[in-house]
Amino acid sequence: MGLLRTILIILLIYYGIKILSRIFAPVLFKYAAKKAEERFGGAFNQQRKEPLRKEGEVTIDKMPENKSSNKNVGEYVDYEEIE
Repeated sequence: MGLLRTILIILLIYYGIKILSRIFAPVLFKYAAKKAEERFGGAFNQQRKEPLRKEGEVTIDKMPENKSSNKNVGEYVDYEEIE
């Protein structure tokens, strides 16, 4: 009797999850799609907020970092290619 009861409980849980997933899956997909659209739309709108520039106008958004070079890297050897 215990084995039959366990199998029946497993089947009820399986079909219960199956029915509930058919009810709630569309709601969850709509929610996920809405969130993805908000993230994508926010990134797109953030790019569009930059003022439009005239053609030929130059602007510098980020200054390059000063890279210090080490002058004591070694001796320069001039060479010729031998054929």
